[in-house]
Parts: sequence; structure tokens; C-alpha cells
Amino acid sequence: MRIRPDRILRRSFLAAAAVAALLGPAHALDQPPACAAADGGLEVSRVVEIDTAGGPLYGDITKEVKEESFLKRKEVVLTFDDGPMPWITRSILDTLDRFCTRATFFSVGKMALAYPQTLRDVLARGHTLGGHTHTHPLNLKRLKPEKAVDEIERGFAALSIASGGRASPFFRFPGLSDNGFMLDALQKRGIAAFSVDVVSDDSYISDPGKLIRVTLERVEAKGGGILLFHDIKAATAKALPTILTELKKRGYRVVHMRSKSLLKPLPELAEALQPVLAKNDPPKGPVAAQAAMMPFFGTQGPEKIASAFAAQGDGAGLIGGPAVEAIAPPPRERKFAVASLSSGTDVIDKVRAARRAKKPAPQAAARSIDGWSTSVSRVRLNRSLYD
Repeated sequence: MRIRPDRILRRSFLAAAAVAALLGPAHALDQPPACAAADGGLEVSRVVEIDTAGGPLYGDITKEVKEESFLKRKEVVLTFDDGPMPWITRSILDTLDRFCTRATFFSVGKMALAYPQTLRDVLARGHTLGGHTHTHPLNLKRLKPEKAVDEIERGFAALSIASGGRASPFFRFPGLSDNGFMLDALQKRGIAAFSVDVVSDDSYISDPGKLIRVTLERVEAKGGGILLFHDIKAATAKALPTILTELKKRGYRVVHMRSKSLLKPLPELAEALQPVLAKNDPPKGPVAAQAAMMPFFGTQGPEKIASAFAAQGDGAGLIGGPAVEAIAPPPRERKFAVASLSSGTDVIDKVRAARRAKKPAPQAAARSIDGWSTSVSRVRLNRSLYD
């Protein structure tokens, strides 16, 4: 049987990446290899490092108050949702490597626990990892508030333990279905939310040729922006090389996002999910076994991981050391549910009275509850979730 050296090298690299992730960033692999593309690839023009302490919101597709875009005309941010899915995510990673560029992956918690090696491959190749809930409910706004928050937190806990603590406090709502309550909850946790500027519609377009055409038309109409793709769609993997080629031809530049600090998951959720990870990520060898059994919040906890991550320096893992712009948006006052329990009770009484009379609720009252349940107990819970 003919042995292909490239396959041996790739398998060795992935195995080393998995062990390095288990041991923590202090023992992580060196930066991804320099760009080998003859034309320099699409590359990364600059890096935006976001301080998420204020819980900012970026992207045009939202009705909520958002930050001004940090992008200039003809700049794009590449983002991929819903993965990892090994046979598609790795094809996309290979394409991004070939074009010497970087992206942000908003991954689902259950997918991360199912395919932790692929998740670590995303990080080993210099990309940013953000959250996208644990099970990807299509509309978080339709869930009870406590359930919606649990979806977000559980997803981040899964990403953290599967990645060795390398998840960023970046979040994208499934279906882009944000609202004031959940944005306020994210803000209190120091997590930034990202909507999008350009939707590729790869969730619905299975023909790569059509996907290329639609994506480029929308990018041109918008003049750039945050692009949404999914790393669970075969058409996306097939279309991406042509899309990146055309973006380069048309003068677009890639901006890479990274966080100032790493996410700290809730300890109880991280501990509860460890057995699930262990089933899909059995340690290999005595060193890996010892690392796998090391408590996440022990000697290799978030503080040590964060300091090791910061020690990598500006432009870590990025080709040519592009310029880094640090931004720190201040917190915003979010309008959601009710401002206080007393005013909330007044609103609830109005809504219930209107329902009994079979009349529409007063407009002001309907807006103030923002689509959430009107039970007094839940209003009280809303106020205390992150206090």
C-alpha cells in the first residue's frame, strides 16, 4: 500500500493539536504555518480586538440598539455557524488556509462535544471560536427566559471544555432572533453579540453556483460587512474557494475578530458536561489521560489559560502580523420585559384584564413585556438571573 506523506503529516498535526488543547494553551502548538499561496492569498488586512465587557451588539440585521460597525467599505468578516461537522468544517478550514485568511466560527455546544477534535482544529489554524447555544433552538425568544439563558450558558460550557478553555465571549443568536432581555443577560456576562450584514442564504441554497452568485451580489450591494455562512452545508464548502477568489479580485479585504479575553463558563455546567465530552474524546496515552482528568477549574483554569493566550502577542496566528485595533464599547441600557417588579405587576394586570375582556392589550403594555411570558414569578426571575 502506498503511504502518502501528506496524510501522515496531517494526522500527526491533528493528534498533536488535540493533545496540546488538553494540556492547555501554555503547551499549545506554535502558530499556523505562514501563507504559501503564490499570490499571497486573500490574507487578513487587520485584526479587531474587542473588549466584550460592555456586551456590545454588532451587525445590521437587528431591531435592537447596536454599535457602529468597525468595518470600512470593502472590508468583510467571515463567519460560519452551526458546526463543527468534520467532513465539511475541515474542507472549509483547508480553503481558508489556502487563501491565508481567518474567520470566526459560532459553534453549537452539542456539535462541539460530538466532534471536539474538529473544534480544536479550528483553533489550531488560527480562527476565533464563539457560541451559538447548546442545541440550536430556532427561536430563543419563544423559550422561557430561564431556558433561553441555560441554552446560551450550556453551549458556552460545552465549547470551553471541548476546546481546552479557548472559547471567546462572542455569541450569535440562532436565526438572529435576539431581544432586549437576552442582550441584557449577555451584557451582564460580558459577552458580545454578533448579528450579520450579509446573509448568504446557504441554509436554503444547495446549488454552489447559485450560492456564489447570491453571496457576491449581496456583498456588492452592501459594500462589505459581516458575512454569514454555515460550516454544515456541502454547498458552502464547494462555493467558498470561488467566493474568496472573487472577493480578492473585487478588492475586498478580510478583517479578523478576536476577543480581549477568553470566556469563563459556569463551573457547574462545565462539570456536568465533562462525562459527555469524555465519551466522544477518550484520552490516548498516559500524558493525555492525565491531562484529560485534570479539573478544568484546577491548575489549568481560565486565569492561566487567559494569560497564556494573551502572551501570544498581537497578531498571534495571523499572516504577516496585521495591524491590531482594540475597541471597547461601553455598556448600553437595554429595554426588556419590565424595569421593576412593581411596574411589571401593573403591566401584567393590564394584559390579563385585556385578555379577559378579549380585547387587544394596550400598546404600551405590549411593548414593555417584549413578547415574554407575563407571569409575576418569571418577571422576578428575569430580574435576578445575572444580579
